[in-house]
Amino acid sequence: MQERAEGLIVRVRPLTETSLIVHWLTREWGRLGTVARGARRPRSPFQGRLDLFFHEELVFYRSRRSDLHLLREVHLLASHPGLQTDPERLRLAAEAVRRIEQVTEPEAPVPGVFELLLGLVRHLNGHAARARLRLAFELRLLSLLGWDPVRPAAALSEPARALVERLRTEDWAALEVLDPAGPVTREVTRFVERVWRDHVGVTVTERTCGPDRGGGAAQRGGGPCTPREGRV
Repeated sequence: MQERAEGLIVRVRPLTETSLIVHWLTREWGRLGTVARGARRPRSPFQGRLDLFFHEELVFYRSRRSDLHLLREVHLLASHPGLQTDPERLRLAAEAVRRIEQVTEPEAPVPGVFELLLGLVRHLNGHAARARLRLAFELRLLSLLGWDPVRPAAALSEPARALVERLRTEDWAALEVLDPAGPVTREVTRFVERVWRDHVGVTVTERTCGPDRGGGAAQRGGGPCTPREGRV
């Protein structure tokens, strides 16, 4: 059965000498895996259209026997070149994807999660990667999944509570002008780590990996696993 979706490419890796496996976060289907046959051939219609965090409309045939579906067409909406040329921006976006993978199931659509990642990617396309963006993304993702931070945040200092609220509610551009004091930032960072540990069972400061990309246009390679500590 032929299906259509709007999605962001979140992982790309070789399948064969000529084909790619492309993973998406889509508005309609959630996390989705596809096979792009012949995508690594020089004259493929997919050439130059399958790279990390490309925003696309896709057409695919649903497989009845596999969780990898056959990709037939893509229509590029935005390539976000600012991420493609900045490893730190790309890494922050990849960390956001990893958080989504920890709290969602494949092919379980949550349109709000798609919009959240798309908003972050669009912002990173024109702005530097900062730890405040990661904190904001993680707080917003938890809120979308039904977690209310008001009660656990009551134990924080007043400046830290105010920072949590701004990270949760203000648009991405407004976060660029935040200038919290170092102790406040550390208090909020520890708070977010504790929430993820208690509600999801993982920690924010665990070792993280660079983006998974390979083959065709996605040939530049992901980074090694390294502890991440961003600046606010």
